[in-house]
Amino acid sequence: MTDYFSIKMDDLKSISSLGLAHLGDGVFELLVRTWLCAHGKSTSKGLHAASIKHVSAQAQAKAADKILPFLDDEEKDVYKRGRNARVNSIPGSASPAEYHSATGLEALFGYLYLKGKKSRINELFVIIMESENGI
Repeated sequence: MTDYFSIKMDDLKSISSLGLAHLGDGVFELLVRTWLCAHGKSTSKGLHAASIKHVSAQAQAKAADKILPFLDDEEKDVYKRGRNARVNSIPGSASPAEYHSATGLEALFGYLYLKGKKSRINELFVIIMESENGI
């Protein structure tokens, strides 16, 4: 049986940028939900509202800006590939630039997850969340 929680893939070129972003969106949301629970959010209404605050395109674009200086060349390439992916629609709540930046962040998190680089994901997530006080 394949363990999809511990799957590691080395050749990721066959996965589209939007495929990586789709997976990375789930990875990022799981991290945010875990972080919120670990920091005292306990009601489902509070958890949902706080989750939305952190996983919106605007928040993810700000998150991308925080981690860009810490990315190595390979990670920057994956981020740019995701950011430059052609998307079919952009939600009205985000500017095109925010949405593309968020897609780059999600692609990066999906890529790192499939490469099995959980500690790197955690490092970047801590950078993103370190300025969040008492959420």
